[in-house]
Amino acid sequence: MAGKVVLHYFNGRGKMESIRWLLTVAEVDFDEVFLTTREQYLKLLSDGDLMFQQVPLVEMDDMKLVQTKAILNYIAEKHNLHGKDLKDKLMVNIHSEGLMDLMEMIMMLPFAADVKTKLDNIQNKAKDRYLPVFEKALSGAIYLVGGRLSCADVQLFECTLMLEEKFAGILAEFPKLQSFRDMMNRIPAISRFQQPGSKRKPQPDDVYVKTIMEVFDIKSPFL
Repeated sequence: MAGKVVLHYFNGRGKMESIRWLLTVAEVDFDEVFLTTREQYLKLLSDGDLMFQQVPLVEMDDMKLVQTKAILNYIAEKHNLHGKDLKDKLMVNIHSEGLMDLMEMIMMLPFAADVKTKLDNIQNKAKDRYLPVFEKALSGAIYLVGGRLSCADVQLFECTLMLEEKFAGILAEFPKLQSFRDMMNRIPAISRFQQPGSKRKPQPDDVYVKTIMEVFDIKSPFL
């Protein structure tokens, strides 16, 4: 019998946060090992645990999984959150990858030299390129794909929260997305994950940024 799921990452959101959200919705409990020193990272490398020398790393089902998209797809497939057939899985992946593009722009903000310019760019792209796609997909539908909850819905909900943290009222022109957000909020696991004491991580702070730069031996902002 496989042991408990273990996540290896920093004590912050980053690319692991979508994995935390999906495991939570799938009702999968997990432990976390936080990277705080470069020595921990070098040991993972020397042990051969990081195929491409990158985290996230997830221990699950007697495997050590890397690469965020692959991890999300595995969890989604295992827990029936990946579409009912091949075409639905394709559409789930398309929506999911679009959301990851947008969320990764927000993830990188703490490392940017010119935050104001980056914020303006994110807001414009969100309103002009990304949110209209999801508003249209939700027209006459409860979920993005196939009338059933998928990992893309979980990521869309996560993304709306991230956007609203940065841009109050950004969903004002997107009523379908507002209704979707409110509906997702009523899912018990999602509601619990937003309560104090959960494993959801707060917005990145200076400690999070400093830790990442020390672990990866980064000398200055790289954006």
